Amino acid sequence: QVELVESGGGLVQAGGSLRLSCAVPERFKRYALGWFRQAPGKEREFVAAISWDGNTASYKNSVRGRFAISRDNAKRTVSLEMNSLKPEDTAVYYCAANVIYTISREYDYWGQGTQVTVSS
Repeated sequence: QVELVESGGGLVQAGGSLRLSCAVPERFKRYALGWFRQAPGKEREFVAAISWDGNTASYKNSVRGRFAISRDNAKRTVSLEMNSLKPEDTAVYYCAANVIYTISREYDYWGQGTQVTVSS
């Protein structure tokens, strides 16, 4: 059963921007939310996370300063603004929810993912 639904992926040139969004069920409004990605042949990796109140955020080192995670609990969405995109950012991006704030992959609920492709 899909709990979270991502949107906003696509094809973009290096240096460009994309904004990913994820629709979050009401029951997750006090859950931590995260974005992860998985490139072909690689393990799924943490990208960014945000606490339930939006006061705390964490980022993978390679995206810090280029990506920004935000959430709107009233609209039940979490977003990932991605700037200065690089070919190595190419991956399927997943939205996830977890009762505990963490940067590990141990999230309980996942979306189906949205493809982001960055051309050089």
